[in-house]
This record gives sequence, structure tokens and C-alpha cells, in this order.
Amino acid sequence: MGRPQLLSIGAVLTELQAEFPEVTISKIRFLEAERLVEPQRTPSGYRKFTDADVERLAYVLRMQRDHYLPLRVIREHLAALDRGEAPPALPGPGGASDDGLDAPEAGQITPGPVSAGPRLGRAELLAAAGITDAQLVEWESYGLVTAEPDGGFDGDMLQVARLVAELGRFGLEPRHLRAVRAAADREVGLVEQIVAPLRRHRNPQTRAHAAAMARELANLSVRLHAALVQAGLRARPGL
Repeated sequence: MGRPQLLSIGAVLTELQAEFPEVTISKIRFLEAERLVEPQRTPSGYRKFTDADVERLAYVLRMQRDHYLPLRVIREHLAALDRGEAPPALPGPGGASDDGLDAPEAGQITPGPVSAGPRLGRAELLAAAGITDAQLVEWESYGLVTAEPDGGFDGDMLQVARLVAELGRFGLEPRHLRAVRAAADREVGLVEQIVAPLRRHRNPQTRAHAAAMARELANLSVRLHAALVQAGLRARPGL
């Protein structure tokens, strides 16, 4: 027997969580409030979703997760799809990046340039990370998440918020992560010290090389940190 033609919000949540474990009913309702999906309503007011609605929600969540697109841009993409047009191509896993460098292999952590990608508003960051404003305020007070001068957040900050939220599920509070923040600042200072002479060079190609070198140094630093943590855990009996 096939599944019902129309799905309840609970059934939609179950389907989406297979790919998006962090999604919640509140997030689905938020996306509906933003008019990114418009489910049918029963006479008693219950939401009923079609397969197309589920695919639409998955598209929105994928654009947020993989490309850090703000909702207004996603809305434009959906409008293009509704008109039967192809949305603009986006860089992402398996595609070319803006700087012409090869995309990272699957699973490889490669920090991008600072403030790369479209900005997310505060409400968009909360929705994309699945957190509350109170949580964000606390994380900001510890310097874990920081807004740009225009009040927006870039894709890196979205990733930080998601990771802090994941660590919180294991009982790690923001005060426990101050050492991580301090270590990251020291690593940034080390990278800056190495590439600073190249960034001041008058040759544009040399300055561009400095940016690529900074990204590579950041990637190596992240991999070294992960390797040291793994080695440290293996040295502890029972871990």
C-alpha cells in the first residue's frame, strides 16, 4: 500500500530528517511563514503537504546547508523554478569555486575566505542553525559567533553556530569553548604573520597567492588539530 497522498507535518519532518537531522517542526513552520512553501489546510486547520511541498522544503534546506543562501535568494530561485526556468548555477561540492581552484574532495574541511558568500540576517541564521535568539546572544557574549559590521552573518558563522549547537548536545557549554576560541585566534595570528608580506605586495597576482596560501594554511591547521586530538584520545586508555 502506498503512502497517503497528503502528509501531516509530522510525516514531513520524518522524511526530511533522513537528510537534515537538525530540522524541526518549528523550522518547517518558519519556512511556511516566510511563504517558501504553502501547504494545504484542512477545515480544522491542520497542515497537509504534497510530495512537491516536501521536495520544495528539501530544496530550501539544501540551499541553506550547502550554499548558505539567505531566504530572499532562495525565494528567487524557487520563483525561477516555478516559471520553468533553471536557477543560476551555484558553487558547491563537486563544482568550481569562485576563485577557480578545484573544489575539495568529499569530507575534506577547507575553510573559505573570510566573509565569503551571501549574508544571512539574524532570523535566517537562527532558522538555519536551529537555535534560539537567547542561545545566539550567549554565544556572541563569548565571542564564538560574531556578526559583520552590517549586522549580517556569513557562511562561516553559520557553520560555527551549528557546531556549537552540536557540542551543546554533549553538555559542552559556551564557557567550555573559550579555549577553542583562543586557540583559533592564535592560529589566525600565525597564518596572518606568514602571509602578511605577500598581502602587502604591489603585484596583484602575489596578493591573490597570499589569499590562496592563507586558505591552505587554515586547512592544514584544521587537519593538524584534528590529528592531534585523535592521537591524544588514542593515548588515553579506554578512549
